[in-house]
This record gives sequence, C-alpha cells and structure tokens, in this order.
Amino acid sequence: MEILMAFAIGILFMVGTYLILSRSLLRIILGTSLLTHAVHLLLLTMSRLKTGAAPLLGEKAGNYVDPLPQALILTSIVISFGVTSFFFVLAYRAYQELGTDDMEQLRGHDDE
Repeated sequence: MEILMAFAIGILFMVGTYLILSRSLLRIILGTSLLTHAVHLLLLTMSRLKTGAAPLLGEKAGNYVDPLPQALILTSIVISFGVTSFFFVLAYRAYQELGTDDMEQLRGHDDE
C-alpha cells in the first residue's frame, strides 16, 4: 500500500510543480493546492499506514493508531484552505484591476 501511495504522491508533486511553473495565475494557485495535498498524503504515509483502535484509555486493544499525524494533517488542511481562498480572492482582484492573469503582464515593464 505504501508503494501505491508513493506513486500517487510523486504524481501529485510532479503535476503541482508543473502547474506552478506556468504563466497563468489560476494554474499557479491550483498547483500550490495540489502540492499541499501531496504533503498531506506524504505525512499520512510517513506515519505508517496501519490499522488499530482509537487511542482511548478504556480500550483493551493491542494496537493503537497514533493521532498526532492526523491532527497535523487536519490543521494543515484548514490552513491550506484559508491560504487558497485568499489566493483566489487576490487573483480575482488582480484580474479586475489589470484585466489579465498572465504573470509576465502582471510583472510589468522594466521602465516603470
């Protein structure tokens, strides 16, 4: 299962990097979103994909699942959602003001 997750993570990193290197602002935002999803899967995979009981004190289970990686991933999901929504609002406002989402045109000219 870890091998399948490693391939999925690699593909997400590859597509995210490709989108970040493009000229369109919307594609850059989607690329950063894909990169954050790849990091979430990487954290989940590195904490070992195993099954077990919930970490409760009253249970008499032999295997417990570590809740720390899941808590970190949940926190990261909330933060990445906020950052992505901020990027979308910023891109929309830039498109309203300048009329383009091309990064070369947003950068401006050297003589300005």
